[in-house]
Amino acid sequence: MAGYRRQLYRDDAVVLRVQKLGESDRIITLLTRRHGRIRAVARGVRRTTSRFGARLEPFGHVDLQLAGDPKGNQGSSLHTVSQVEGIDLYGKRFLGDYPRYTAASAIAETAERLTPVEREPSLRLFQLTLGALKALARGEHATTLVLDAYLLRGMSLAGWAPALVACAVCGTPGRHRAFSVPAGGAVCPDCRPPGAAHPAPATIDLMSALTSGDWVVADATDPGVRRECSGLVAAHLQWHLERALRSLPLVDRGAPAPGAAPPPGGAGPGAVPPRVGPATAAVFRERTE
Repeated sequence: MAGYRRQLYRDDAVVLRVQKLGESDRIITLLTRRHGRIRAVARGVRRTTSRFGARLEPFGHVDLQLAGDPKGNQGSSLHTVSQVEGIDLYGKRFLGDYPRYTAASAIAETAERLTPVEREPSLRLFQLTLGALKALARGEHATTLVLDAYLLRGMSLAGWAPALVACAVCGTPGRHRAFSVPAGGAVCPDCRPPGAAHPAPATIDLMSALTSGDWVVADATDPGVRRECSGLVAAHLQWHLERALRSLPLVDRGAPAPGAAPPPGGAGPGAVPPRVGPATAAVFRERTE
């Protein structure tokens, strides 16, 4: 349309992902407070003279001005970043820390998968994602606990929360020993399908504590229970997403106990990734589809 000028609007957002575009631009995937997940072009941010390139790095909390229709009724679905102010750039604190960087990558990738529709407001997921990144930056809890708490609460927002205090099939209350991902969580002996897992009772207790935010219980658990919890949480999430997350196998879950059996099928959600330095970790900044 001749004379059409794109609308300007402001929002604050978490940077989920960056992708190269052309020789000097980037496409930035953002989870905003009021407008849901959007993609925007940042012109010239890869040039050394860019005014705000360093502010548009993964995991940063930023305040920005965007050009485009926030409802997506006019013009391209790609908006344009016209101004950026950093609120808290958490990515700088993670670059030299492999466990925290890969956990933050898993959080960002999960947030993107839980918002399949662009420009659909998701305030609770935005707050949850921002809170998880803040918790990683503070380092008050183990990295894997923060990640698993985020995944469990994210699934609750999506309606996929695993049943933990009642049978997922018949609803019989009580602590059930079997756990079936296809069935939806803990299952009683009468409803237990073939192949159901039998986690330790402490593992189910940890999942409940992470869901409710009981950090006193969560922080007191031992590494073996945390690894078993991580495996169940990752399997449950990826079952409902119907696809694997690239970042999860890279998360540092800690060394397994001597004599412990390797995870089924080799590398997977509970696998221990190789130890690498900050230079290799920086590769994950450019996650692509």
